[in-house]
Amino acid sequence: MKWVLRGLLALIALLVIAFMIFRTPDTDPAAMRAKYGAPPSQFVAIGDGVTVHLRDEGPRDAPAIVLLHGSNADLHTWEPWVQALKTRYRVIRFDQVGHGLTGPDPKGDYATDSFVADIGEVADKLGLSTFILGGNSMGGKHALAYAIQHPERLTGLVLVDGSGGPMLDLAPKKDEEDSGNIGFTIARMPGVNLLAEQITPRSLIAQSLEQSVSVKSVAGPAAVDRYWELLRYPGNRRATLARFSMPYDPLAEADIARVTTPTLILWGEEDRIIPVEAGQWLAKTLPANTLRIYPGIGHLPHEEAPDRTLADLEAWLAQHAPLPKQP
Repeated sequence: MKWVLRGLLALIALLVIAFMIFRTPDTDPAAMRAKYGAPPSQFVAIGDGVTVHLRDEGPRDAPAIVLLHGSNADLHTWEPWVQALKTRYRVIRFDQVGHGLTGPDPKGDYATDSFVADIGEVADKLGLSTFILGGNSMGGKHALAYAIQHPERLTGLVLVDGSGGPMLDLAPKKDEEDSGNIGFTIARMPGVNLLAEQITPRSLIAQSLEQSVSVKSVAGPAAVDRYWELLRYPGNRRATLARFSMPYDPLAEADIARVTTPTLILWGEEDRIIPVEAGQWLAKTLPANTLRIYPGIGHLPHEEAPDRTLADLEAWLAQHAPLPKQP
């Protein structure tokens, strides 16, 4: 019996040592703000204890475009678009709660309605009466949900590989039986996901990001560092686990079908997280939309194909958000 007890204690000791060796602690908030929150970043209190990290660039009298990042991403994902648009449009992007330098929601509320309320509060703080709203992945769902609830405030909607529609029953393609994203998979595995709050190796983030895109240069070392460091911003890992523990709640098809806001749908044909069929479903369901599909592109078309997506976006903006005439 003593040998069994000693063996058990030795095993526990080994596990503790392994945990201490492989544990990846939270990042330092001050260091992260210095690295990722320098000007033109702002930190704006929007109520309920939430202070949002945002960037508001471009002429104040120009049409406003608000951009929402996807799950586990941050406002930097929109950098290629912002650099091209900010000389003519007012471009606003912010880290949604549980992400980036905004950090976790003090109440732990990650329901869709909470994200939708934050969009309105940010718009109010910045004095936006009407604006164009765009989103990628999870951000696309929040943008679409906002359009359902507040159509009077939107002049346009841009969905980039956006979620929110039903989970389509699609057979995997021959070369995609292993499709998906390892990071998302682990976050949904009971028990294993609890370790992810303390043990989050950089290699896991690198693999997860690389699986999300077809243009692998998007998953370069600097991008992996950013995803890894901001995921470990205090509270963000716990927020991620909380979000992924919630069952998927698609927006009602009837509600989506009532959205008359002019909508631009952009989709990577090789998206293995939200397949292109989901974008085609949205195009069939939304009353007023334009669909553009990009061959050879994955889940992040705005980063993987900035020139092509910007060309389509700017042509669409010329129709739905004309710039003020020069005197």
